[in-house]
Amino acid sequence: MARSEREKMAAGEWYTCLDAELDELRKRARRAVHQHNTMPPDERRSAGPYLVQLLQSIAEDAYLEAPFHCAYGLNVTLGRGVYLNAGCVILDTAPVSIGDQTMLGPNVQIYCAQHHKDRKLRTEGIEIAKPVTIGREVWIGGGAIIMPGVTIGDGAIVAAGAVVTRDVAADTTVLGNPARPR
Repeated sequence: MARSEREKMAAGEWYTCLDAELDELRKRARRAVHQHNTMPPDERRSAGPYLVQLLQSIAEDAYLEAPFHCAYGLNVTLGRGVYLNAGCVILDTAPVSIGDQTMLGPNVQIYCAQHHKDRKLRTEGIEIAKPVTIGREVWIGGGAIIMPGVTIGDGAIVAAGAVVTRDVAADTTVLGNPARPR
């Protein structure tokens, strides 16, 4: 029996994002994100109710400033005391786990999708999803970009504007493009 594109995506295999089921999941996420981003802050609280329902897991005291964007939401796990500043983007084609007490500055971007290098396959929407794991008590500065498949260890600091292409060890500070230890 042929596997669905969603099943291939979840298994970390090459899949096409140009798929009706995946498109419906992205539409669901856009509706939840829209509600979150347009609700008055006093009504929204830490996250809009549709977004809370959409995410894989969100601690009661995690806080997402508006605007926020995610691709699917169903792959996002936010630990206790997590704070995402305005403009954060999580393209969660694979699991994205953000540990307790971690803070993301404004406009941090987390990418899980890696598009195919072959031009023809890329135009057909072929990509592979790689998880991103961010440990506990991490600080990620504004405008940083976290690339697919990266793990950031507990207590690490990612400087503003850094492009993280490789794993970051615990209690390490990285900066630059590509990000390197300081």
